[in-house]
Amino acid sequence: MPCHDTYIIKLENVSKVFKLDSSYIKALEDLNLSIYNGEFLCIVGPSGCGKSTLLRILAGLEEHTSGNLTIKREPSDKPLNSMVFQGDSLFPWMTVIDNASYGLKMQGVSKKERYEIAGEYLSKMGLEGFEKAYPHQLSGGMRQRVSVARAFASDPEILLMDEPFGSLDEQNKIILQQELLKIWEETRKTTIFVTHSIDEALLLGDRVIVMTTIPGKVKSVIEVNLSRPRDFSEIRSDSTFIALYQKIWRELREEVISDAVKTNL
Repeated sequence: MPCHDTYIIKLENVSKVFKLDSSYIKALEDLNLSIYNGEFLCIVGPSGCGKSTLLRILAGLEEHTSGNLTIKREPSDKPLNSMVFQGDSLFPWMTVIDNASYGLKMQGVSKKERYEIAGEYLSKMGLEGFEKAYPHQLSGGMRQRVSVARAFASDPEILLMDEPFGSLDEQNKIILQQELLKIWEETRKTTIFVTHSIDEALLLGDRVIVMTTIPGKVKSVIEVNLSRPRDFSEIRSDSTFIALYQKIWRELREEVISDAVKTNL
């Protein structure tokens, strides 16, 4: 478990309001959260509760409306963050190796060095031999592997993942979860991972944040006291896993029902 005395991100009473035509929508309200160095944090919540908005704020793609956001970082040439989206975010005109090394190219790394680094992560993601292929020649699961390899190759201080495996079939999802875990256990990179899956959150996370229905705020913070490394085929029968799953589902179920009631009003 990461040390809970050394936070890398701190959100204090963070709110986000969107203006739509003549109306306003509050996506986040008074959200308080500390994220610790080297932590794998998973976020679950009802659809539309602001999970992706929170991730976009952390990525610098959105500005929070009020509250304080603090990100600690040591002086470094590394990028602050790298984001993996749910959808296909590869450049279709680039080869696999050029897609995977794109972040390094933007950092000014030489072609030889960036190909070596990206090639290493492509190999770890099971894509050795596909370096010269183009995205349209790959399956959806393989394209997401390239996206994950690109994120790690850039060596950011913080990795942000917005339901990266949400559109994949169950078999590919399990394989990619295990491959992601293997690389993360080597790097221990601070990771914030948004998911709709309780199973996925418990397999991957050190902690699971349950968010309320919109406007989103932190409802509960659950420590995942399961030993690492974790294997999905074994962990689901663990009594601790089952108890944690039930606890998260009870918390989440209340919010899903509340959201349904609001929608039907």
